[in-house]
Amino acid sequence: MLKRISVQQLTVGMYLKEFCGSWMEHPFWRSSFVITDPKDIETVRASSIRDVWIDCSKGLDVPPGETVVSVAESDAQVEAELADAASEVRQIERVPSSVELARAAKIVAKSRQAVTSMFEEARMGNAVDTAGAQRLVEEISDSVSRNPGALISLARLKTADDYTYMHSVAVCALMVALARQLGLDEAETRSAGIAGLLHDLGKAAMPIEVLNKPGKLTDAEFTIIKSHPEEGHRMLLAGSGADAVALDVVLHHHEKTDGSGYPKRLKDQEISIFAKMGAVCDVYDAITSNRPYKAGWDPAESLRKMAEWSTGHFDPAVFQAFVKSVGIYPIGSLVLLSCGRLGVVIEQGEKSLLQPRVKIFFSTRANARVRPEIVDLARGQFKIVSREDPAKWNFPDLNEIWSGLPSRPS
Repeated sequence: MLKRISVQQLTVGMYLKEFCGSWMEHPFWRSSFVITDPKDIETVRASSIRDVWIDCSKGLDVPPGETVVSVAESDAQVEAELADAASEVRQIERVPSSVELARAAKIVAKSRQAVTSMFEEARMGNAVDTAGAQRLVEEISDSVSRNPGALISLARLKTADDYTYMHSVAVCALMVALARQLGLDEAETRSAGIAGLLHDLGKAAMPIEVLNKPGKLTDAEFTIIKSHPEEGHRMLLAGSGADAVALDVVLHHHEKTDGSGYPKRLKDQEISIFAKMGAVCDVYDAITSNRPYKAGWDPAESLRKMAEWSTGHFDPAVFQAFVKSVGIYPIGSLVLLSCGRLGVVIEQGEKSLLQPRVKIFFSTRANARVRPEIVDLARGQFKIVSREDPAKWNFPDLNEIWSGLPSRPS
Protein backbone atom coordinates (compact mmCIF):
# COMPACT_ATOMS: atom_id res chain seq x y z
CA MET A 1 0.00 0.00 0.00
CA LEU A 2 1.38 3.37 -1.05
CA LYS A 3 1.30 6.40 1.28
CA ARG A 4 2.71 9.90 0.86
CA ILE A 5 4.44 11.12 4.00
CA SER A 6 6.66 13.96 5.14
CA VAL A 7 10.41 13.30 5.05
CA GLN A 8 10.35 13.96 8.81
CA GLN A 9 8.31 10.74 9.20
CA LEU A 10 10.92 8.54 7.51
CA THR A 11 12.45 5.77 9.60
CA VAL A 12 14.90 2.95 8.97
CA GLY A 13 13.05 -0.07 7.59
CA MET A 14 10.63 1.87 5.40
CA TYR A 15 10.54 1.13 1.67
CA LEU A 16 10.99 4.44 -0.13
CA LYS A 17 9.01 4.06 -3.36
CA GLU A 18 9.39 7.51 -4.89
CA PHE A 19 10.57 11.03 -4.11
CA CYS A 20 8.01 13.83 -4.52
CA GLY A 21 10.39 15.91 -6.59
CA SER A 22 12.59 15.56 -9.64
CA TRP A 23 15.78 13.52 -9.53
CA MET A 24 17.75 16.78 -9.80
CA GLU A 25 16.92 17.52 -6.18
CA HIS A 26 18.56 14.56 -4.46
CA PRO A 27 21.79 12.58 -4.90
CA PHE A 28 20.29 9.09 -4.86
CA TRP A 29 20.90 6.92 -7.90
CA ARG A 30 17.78 4.87 -7.19
CA SER A 31 14.39 6.25 -6.19
CA SER A 32 13.07 2.94 -4.79
CA PHE A 33 14.86 1.17 -1.93
CA VAL A 34 14.57 -0.01 1.67
CA ILE A 35 16.10 2.52 4.05
CA THR A 36 18.77 0.69 6.02
CA ASP A 37 21.13 3.54 6.88
CA PRO A 38 20.07 6.53 9.07
CA LYS A 39 22.48 8.66 7.02
CA ASP A 40 20.21 8.19 4.00
CA ILE A 41 17.36 9.75 5.99
CA GLU A 42 19.61 12.67 6.93
CA THR A 43 20.51 13.12 3.24
CA VAL A 44 16.86 13.16 2.19
CA ARG A 45 15.94 15.68 4.88
CA ALA A 46 18.88 17.89 3.92
CA SER A 47 17.64 18.04 0.34
CA SER A 48 14.74 20.19 -0.90
CA ILE A 49 12.46 17.14 -1.05
CA ARG A 50 9.61 17.57 1.43
CA ASP A 51 7.45 14.46 0.81
CA VAL A 52 8.03 10.90 -0.35
CA TRP A 53 5.93 7.86 -1.24
CA ILE A 54 6.49 4.71 0.82
CA ASP A 55 5.23 1.18 0.09
CA CYS A 56 3.99 -0.35 3.34
CA SER A 57 3.78 -3.80 1.75
CA LYS A 58 7.57 -3.83 1.31
CA GLY A 59 8.68 -2.04 4.46
CA LEU A 60 7.60 -0.47 7.72
CA ASP A 61 4.42 1.58 7.99
CA VAL A 62 4.02 4.88 9.82
CA PRO A 63 2.76 4.67 13.40
CA PRO A 64 -1.05 4.77 13.82
CA GLY A 65 -2.52 8.25 13.94
CA GLU A 66 0.21 9.99 11.96
CA THR A 67 -0.80 12.15 8.99
CA VAL A 68 -0.44 10.47 5.59
CA VAL A 69 -1.82 11.07 2.09
CA SER A 70 -3.31 8.13 0.22
CA VAL A 71 -3.00 7.58 -3.52
CA ALA A 72 -6.68 8.47 -3.95
CA GLU A 73 -6.27 11.70 -1.96
CA SER A 74 -3.15 12.62 -3.93
CA ASP A 75 -4.88 11.90 -7.24
CA ALA A 76 -7.82 14.08 -6.17
CA GLN A 77 -5.46 16.95 -5.35
CA VAL A 78 -3.74 16.60 -8.72
CA GLU A 79 -7.05 16.43 -10.61
CA ALA A 80 -8.24 19.58 -8.84
CA GLU A 81 -5.00 21.39 -9.70
CA LEU A 82 -5.22 20.45 -13.37
CA ALA A 83 -8.96 21.07 -13.55
CA ASP A 84 -8.41 24.67 -12.45
CA ALA A 85 -6.01 25.13 -15.36
CA ALA A 86 -8.41 23.49 -17.81
CA SER A 87 -11.39 25.62 -16.83
CA GLU A 88 -10.40 28.73 -18.76
CA VAL A 89 -10.63 29.25 -22.52
CA ARG A 90 -7.22 29.64 -24.13
CA GLN A 91 -6.70 32.63 -26.43
CA ILE A 92 -3.80 31.77 -28.74
CA GLU A 93 -3.47 32.69 -32.40
CA ARG A 94 -1.42 30.09 -34.25
CA VAL A 95 -0.69 28.09 -37.35
CA PRO A 96 -1.10 24.29 -37.34
CA SER A 97 1.76 22.30 -35.89
CA SER A 98 2.05 20.44 -39.20
CA VAL A 99 3.02 23.76 -40.79
CA GLU A 100 5.43 24.87 -38.07
CA LEU A 101 7.23 21.59 -37.24
CA ALA A 102 9.55 21.55 -40.27
CA ARG A 103 10.45 25.21 -39.75
CA ALA A 104 10.94 24.63 -36.03
CA ALA A 105 13.26 21.69 -36.76
CA LYS A 106 15.59 24.02 -38.66
CA ILE A 107 15.55 26.52 -35.79
CA VAL A 108 16.31 23.73 -33.31
CA ALA A 109 19.31 22.58 -35.40
CA LYS A 110 20.60 26.14 -35.67
CA SER A 111 20.03 26.73 -31.95
CA ARG A 112 21.93 23.56 -31.04
CA GLN A 113 25.02 24.84 -32.85
CA ALA A 114 24.74 28.35 -31.39
CA VAL A 115 24.26 27.24 -27.79
CA THR A 116 27.03 24.64 -28.04
CA SER A 117 29.42 27.37 -29.21
CA MET A 118 28.23 29.70 -26.44
CA PHE A 119 28.93 27.09 -23.75
CA GLU A 120 32.33 26.26 -25.22
CA GLU A 121 33.29 29.94 -25.19
CA ALA A 122 32.15 30.23 -21.58
CA ARG A 123 34.09 27.08 -20.66
CA MET A 124 37.25 28.66 -22.08
CA GLY A 125 36.68 31.77 -19.97
CA ASN A 126 35.56 34.03 -22.79
CA ALA A 127 32.74 36.57 -22.39
CA VAL A 128 29.23 35.43 -23.33
CA ASP A 129 27.82 37.01 -26.50
CA THR A 130 24.44 38.19 -25.21
CA ALA A 131 23.74 40.02 -28.49
CA GLY A 132 23.96 36.70 -30.32
CA ALA A 133 21.68 35.19 -27.71
CA GLN A 134 19.09 37.90 -28.36
CA ARG A 135 19.00 37.12 -32.08
CA LEU A 136 18.51 33.44 -31.34
CA VAL A 137 15.73 34.18 -28.87
CA GLU A 138 13.91 36.24 -31.51
CA GLU A 139 13.82 33.25 -33.88
CA ILE A 140 12.65 30.92 -31.13
CA SER A 141 10.05 33.47 -30.02
CA ASP A 142 8.71 33.84 -33.57
CA SER A 143 8.27 30.07 -33.83
CA VAL A 144 6.44 29.95 -30.48
CA SER A 145 4.15 32.74 -31.74
CA ARG A 146 3.26 30.73 -34.82
CA ASN A 147 2.65 27.53 -32.85
CA PRO A 148 3.47 27.21 -29.12
CA GLY A 149 3.87 23.45 -29.15
CA ALA A 150 6.00 22.71 -32.22
CA LEU A 151 9.47 23.87 -31.18
CA ILE A 152 8.89 23.06 -27.50
CA SER A 153 8.07 19.46 -28.39
CA LEU A 154 10.99 19.04 -30.79
CA ALA A 155 13.45 20.50 -28.29
CA ARG A 156 12.39 17.79 -25.85
CA LEU A 157 13.87 15.14 -28.17
CA LYS A 158 17.48 15.34 -27.01
CA THR A 159 20.35 12.92 -27.27
CA ALA A 160 22.53 12.13 -24.27
CA ASP A 161 25.38 14.11 -25.83
CA ASP A 162 23.55 17.39 -26.37
CA TYR A 163 21.26 17.44 -23.33
CA THR A 164 22.87 20.44 -21.63
CA TYR A 165 22.69 22.58 -24.78
CA MET A 166 19.23 21.55 -25.96
CA HIS A 167 17.86 21.90 -22.44
CA SER A 168 18.73 25.60 -22.72
CA VAL A 169 16.87 25.89 -26.04
CA ALA A 170 13.83 24.08 -24.66
CA VAL A 171 13.67 26.22 -21.52
CA CYS A 172 13.98 29.34 -23.68
CA ALA A 173 10.93 28.29 -25.73
CA LEU A 174 8.98 27.30 -22.62
CA MET A 175 9.76 30.66 -20.99
CA VAL A 176 8.53 32.55 -24.06
CA ALA A 177 5.28 30.56 -24.17
CA LEU A 178 4.76 31.01 -20.43
CA ALA A 179 5.48 34.75 -20.60
CA ARG A 180 2.78 35.11 -23.26
CA GLN A 181 0.34 33.08 -21.20
CA LEU A 182 1.02 35.37 -18.22
CA GLY A 183 0.36 38.43 -20.39
CA LEU A 184 3.87 39.90 -20.17
CA ASP A 185 4.75 42.55 -22.74
CA GLU A 186 7.15 41.95 -25.63
CA ALA A 187 10.21 43.33 -23.82
CA GLU A 188 9.51 41.16 -20.78
CA THR A 189 8.86 38.14 -22.99
CA ARG A 190 12.16 38.65 -24.80
CA SER A 191 13.97 38.95 -21.46
CA ALA A 192 12.28 35.75 -20.24
CA GLY A 193 13.48 33.97 -23.38
CA ILE A 194 17.07 35.16 -22.96
CA ALA A 195 16.97 34.12 -19.31
CA GLY A 196 15.77 30.66 -20.33
CA LEU A 197 18.54 30.31 -22.90
CA LEU A 198 21.22 31.32 -20.39
CA HIS A 199 19.78 29.84 -17.18
CA ASP A 200 22.20 26.88 -17.02
CA LEU A 201 25.27 28.73 -18.29
CA GLY A 202 27.05 27.90 -15.03
CA LYS A 203 27.16 24.25 -16.06
CA ALA A 204 29.91 25.26 -18.47
CA ALA A 205 32.09 25.60 -15.36
CA MET A 206 31.20 22.15 -14.02
CA PRO A 207 33.71 19.28 -14.43
CA ILE A 208 32.59 17.26 -17.47
CA GLU A 209 33.01 13.98 -15.61
CA VAL A 210 30.57 15.18 -12.94
CA LEU A 211 28.12 16.87 -15.33
CA ASN A 212 27.82 13.77 -17.55
CA LYS A 213 28.23 11.11 -14.87
CA PRO A 214 25.86 8.23 -15.75
CA GLY A 215 25.39 7.05 -12.15
CA LYS A 216 24.71 8.33 -8.68
CA LEU A 217 26.51 11.51 -7.64
CA THR A 218 28.46 11.52 -4.40
CA ASP A 219 27.56 14.19 -1.84
CA ALA A 220 30.66 16.15 -2.91
CA GLU A 221 29.70 15.93 -6.60
CA PHE A 222 26.13 17.00 -5.83
CA THR A 223 27.52 20.04 -3.99
CA ILE A 224 29.60 20.89 -7.05
CA ILE A 225 26.57 20.70 -9.38
CA LYS A 226 24.57 22.91 -7.01
CA SER A 227 27.17 25.65 -7.48
CA HIS A 228 26.20 26.19 -11.15
CA PRO A 229 23.73 29.06 -10.51
CA GLU A 230 26.41 31.17 -8.83
CA GLU A 231 28.99 30.22 -11.46
CA GLY A 232 26.60 31.23 -14.24
CA HIS A 233 25.83 34.53 -12.51
CA ARG A 234 29.56 35.23 -12.22
CA MET A 235 30.08 34.45 -15.92
CA LEU A 236 27.30 36.80 -17.00
CA LEU A 237 28.60 39.62 -14.82
CA ALA A 238 32.03 39.20 -16.39
CA GLY A 239 30.58 39.97 -19.81
CA SER A 240 28.95 43.16 -21.02
CA GLY A 241 25.31 44.10 -21.46
CA ALA A 242 23.94 41.20 -19.41
CA ASP A 243 20.15 41.29 -19.16
CA ALA A 244 19.02 41.96 -15.57
CA VAL A 245 16.29 39.34 -15.83
CA ALA A 246 18.81 36.78 -17.11
CA LEU A 247 21.12 37.51 -14.18
CA ASP A 248 18.23 36.97 -11.78
CA VAL A 249 17.02 33.71 -13.36
CA VAL A 250 20.52 32.27 -13.75
CA LEU A 251 21.10 32.76 -10.02
CA HIS A 252 17.64 31.87 -8.67
CA HIS A 253 15.98 29.25 -10.93
CA HIS A 254 16.51 26.57 -8.27
CA GLU A 255 14.82 28.54 -5.48
CA LYS A 256 11.52 27.19 -4.11
CA THR A 257 8.60 29.07 -2.63
CA ASP A 258 8.94 27.27 0.72
CA GLY A 259 12.57 28.37 1.09
CA SER A 260 14.09 24.92 0.54
CA GLY A 261 15.82 25.77 -2.74
CA TYR A 262 19.30 27.07 -3.47
CA PRO A 263 21.60 28.95 -3.48
CA LYS A 264 19.98 31.64 -1.27
CA ARG A 265 17.01 29.70 0.19
CA LEU A 266 14.68 32.52 -0.84
CA LYS A 267 10.98 32.28 -0.03
CA ASP A 268 7.85 33.09 -2.04
CA GLN A 269 7.78 36.90 -2.29
CA GLU A 270 11.58 37.10 -2.25
CA ILE A 271 11.67 35.25 -5.60
CA SER A 272 10.94 37.24 -8.76
CA ILE A 273 8.21 36.22 -11.20
CA PHE A 274 10.91 35.42 -13.78
CA ALA A 275 12.84 33.12 -11.43
CA LYS A 276 9.57 31.39 -10.54
CA MET A 277 8.93 30.90 -14.26
CA GLY A 278 12.45 29.56 -14.72
CA ALA A 279 11.94 27.03 -11.92
CA VAL A 280 8.85 25.52 -13.54
CA CYS A 281 10.26 25.47 -17.09
CA ASP A 282 13.60 24.02 -15.96
CA VAL A 283 12.01 21.14 -14.05
CA TYR A 284 9.49 20.28 -16.78
CA ASP A 285 12.08 19.96 -19.51
CA ALA A 286 14.51 18.09 -17.25
CA ILE A 287 12.03 15.41 -16.21
CA THR A 288 10.61 14.89 -19.72
CA SER A 289 14.08 14.42 -21.25
CA ASN A 290 15.95 11.14 -21.61
CA ARG A 291 19.26 11.06 -19.73
CA PRO A 292 22.04 8.47 -19.74
CA TYR A 293 20.88 7.27 -16.33
CA LYS A 294 17.11 7.75 -16.53
CA ALA A 295 14.39 7.73 -19.17
CA GLY A 296 12.30 10.88 -19.27
CA TRP A 297 8.70 10.81 -18.13
CA ASP A 298 5.83 11.19 -20.57
CA PRO A 299 4.82 14.89 -20.88
CA ALA A 300 1.32 14.38 -19.43
CA GLU A 301 2.68 12.27 -16.56
CA SER A 302 5.31 14.94 -15.87
CA LEU A 303 2.64 17.61 -15.42
CA ARG A 304 0.76 15.37 -13.00
CA LYS A 305 3.95 14.79 -11.00
CA MET A 306 4.64 18.52 -10.91
CA ALA A 307 1.08 19.20 -9.77
CA GLU A 308 1.64 16.68 -6.98
CA TRP A 309 4.75 18.53 -5.77
CA SER A 310 3.62 22.05 -6.66
CA THR A 311 2.83 23.24 -3.12
CA GLY A 312 6.03 24.68 -1.74
CA HIS A 313 7.96 24.10 -4.95
CA PHE A 314 6.29 26.38 -7.50
CA ASP A 315 4.28 29.57 -7.43
CA PRO A 316 0.63 28.44 -7.90
CA ALA A 317 -0.30 31.13 -10.43
CA VAL A 318 2.85 30.53 -12.47
CA PHE A 319 2.32 26.77 -12.48
CA GLN A 320 -1.32 27.16 -13.54
CA ALA A 321 -0.25 29.41 -16.41
CA PHE A 322 2.43 26.89 -17.38
CA VAL A 323 -0.14 24.10 -17.63
CA LYS A 324 -2.25 26.32 -19.89
CA SER A 325 0.77 27.08 -22.08
CA VAL A 326 1.73 23.45 -22.77
CA GLY A 327 -1.65 21.73 -22.31
CA ILE A 328 -2.73 19.06 -19.84
CA TYR A 329 -1.87 16.59 -22.59
CA PRO A 330 1.22 18.18 -24.18
CA ILE A 331 2.19 17.31 -27.74
CA GLY A 332 3.66 13.81 -27.82
CA SER A 333 1.43 12.48 -24.99
CA LEU A 334 0.11 8.96 -25.57
CA VAL A 335 -3.60 8.67 -24.72
CA LEU A 336 -6.33 6.02 -24.72
CA LEU A 337 -9.58 7.17 -26.31
CA SER A 338 -13.15 6.08 -25.55
CA CYS A 339 -13.22 4.16 -28.86
CA GLY A 340 -10.56 1.79 -27.51
CA ARG A 341 -7.79 3.14 -29.71
CA LEU A 342 -4.50 4.75 -28.81
CA GLY A 343 -3.49 8.12 -30.17
CA VAL A 344 -0.72 10.62 -29.72
CA VAL A 345 -1.43 14.32 -29.16
CA ILE A 346 -0.30 16.43 -32.13
CA GLU A 347 -1.94 19.80 -31.36
CA GLN A 348 -3.64 21.59 -28.50
CA GLY A 349 -7.33 22.42 -28.77
CA GLU A 350 -8.20 26.05 -29.35
CA LYS A 351 -10.77 26.26 -26.55
CA SER A 352 -10.18 23.38 -24.14
CA LEU A 353 -7.07 21.81 -22.66
CA LEU A 354 -9.00 18.54 -22.45
CA GLN A 355 -9.76 18.32 -26.18
CA PRO A 356 -6.53 18.30 -28.20
CA ARG A 357 -6.11 17.01 -31.75
CA VAL A 358 -4.90 13.42 -31.71
CA LYS A 359 -3.40 11.08 -34.30
CA ILE A 360 -4.98 7.62 -33.78
CA PHE A 361 -2.73 4.73 -34.85
CA PHE A 362 -3.37 1.62 -32.70
CA SER A 363 -6.37 -0.51 -31.70
CA THR A 364 -6.18 -1.98 -28.21
CA ARG A 365 -9.03 -4.35 -28.99
CA ALA A 366 -7.31 -5.82 -32.06
CA ASN A 367 -3.86 -5.28 -30.52
CA ALA A 368 -2.70 -4.01 -33.90
CA ARG A 369 -1.77 -0.85 -35.75
CA VAL A 370 -4.49 0.89 -37.72
CA ARG A 371 -4.32 3.42 -40.52
CA PRO A 372 -3.31 6.75 -38.88
CA GLU A 373 -6.20 9.16 -38.54
CA ILE A 374 -6.23 12.68 -37.13
CA VAL A 375 -9.17 13.37 -34.83
CA ASP A 376 -10.18 16.70 -33.30
CA LEU A 377 -11.58 15.81 -29.88
CA ALA A 378 -13.38 19.17 -29.74
CA ARG A 379 -15.94 17.70 -32.15
CA GLY A 380 -17.12 15.33 -29.42
CA GLN A 381 -16.79 12.05 -31.32
CA PHE A 382 -14.38 10.59 -28.76
CA LYS A 383 -12.86 11.64 -25.47
CA ILE A 384 -9.67 10.82 -23.61
CA VAL A 385 -10.13 7.98 -21.13
CA SER A 386 -6.59 7.97 -19.75
CA ARG A 387 -3.02 8.89 -20.45
CA GLU A 388 -0.83 5.90 -21.25
CA ASP A 389 2.77 5.09 -20.35
CA PRO A 390 4.76 4.84 -23.62
CA ALA A 391 7.16 2.38 -21.96
CA LYS A 392 4.26 -0.04 -21.46
CA TRP A 393 3.42 -0.08 -25.17
CA ASN A 394 6.94 0.24 -26.60
CA PHE A 395 6.26 2.15 -29.80
CA PRO A 396 9.80 2.93 -31.05
CA ASP A 397 8.45 5.35 -33.65
CA LEU A 398 6.16 7.34 -31.34
CA ASN A 399 8.09 10.59 -31.86
CA GLU A 400 7.97 10.12 -35.63
CA ILE A 401 4.20 9.54 -35.44
CA TRP A 402 3.41 12.88 -33.80
CA SER A 403 6.12 14.99 -35.44
CA GLY A 404 6.11 13.55 -38.96
CA LEU A 405 9.89 13.93 -38.90
CA PRO A 406 12.53 11.17 -38.92
CA SER A 407 13.87 10.36 -35.46
CA ARG A 408 17.38 11.33 -34.44
CA PRO A 409 19.76 8.68 -33.13
CA SER A 410 19.98 8.65 -29.33
